[in-house]
Amino acid sequence: MNNVILNNSRARRDYEILETLEAGLVLRGTEVKSLRAGKGQLREAYARVDNDGQAWLHNCHIDEYSHGNVHNHNPLDARKLLLHRKQIDRLQSVVQQKGHSIIPLKFYWKKGKVKVLLGVGRGKGKFDKRETIRKRDADRELRRATMHSMKRK
Repeated sequence: MNNVILNNSRARRDYEILETLEAGLVLRGTEVKSLRAGKGQLREAYARVDNDGQAWLHNCHIDEYSHGNVHNHNPLDARKLLLHRKQIDRLQSVVQQKGHSIIPLKFYWKKGKVKVLLGVGRGKGKFDKRETIRKRDADRELRRATMHSMKRK
């Protein structure tokens, strides 16, 4: 996909993603220009529904725009997520369950607008991560064996 701006590579490793949801973002002009240059990071980011019923993206680092002036944005500002009321209520009810979090998986362009793909996930323990790696390695070996046997024929 060539319209992906930022990817959160650690999200699927550290969390078991149960469902995904697309949301819009309220961004300033310098933030959009910085994202267009690919200057940002989602590694430590998370979303939260505040007491006032608004969804916010926290800890998302979007670098300051290199050609900006004194009105440049703060790189770690909380950014408002644009969601319908039903979606916010659903996210809030799911997150209240023990161990569930809202994690941004990626930023991407859609019709000229920046969108974020949110994942509702449950944190993986150390054992779960090892089990995932073991399963992935076994699948890789199986594919190699079948490809090798097909080449011999």
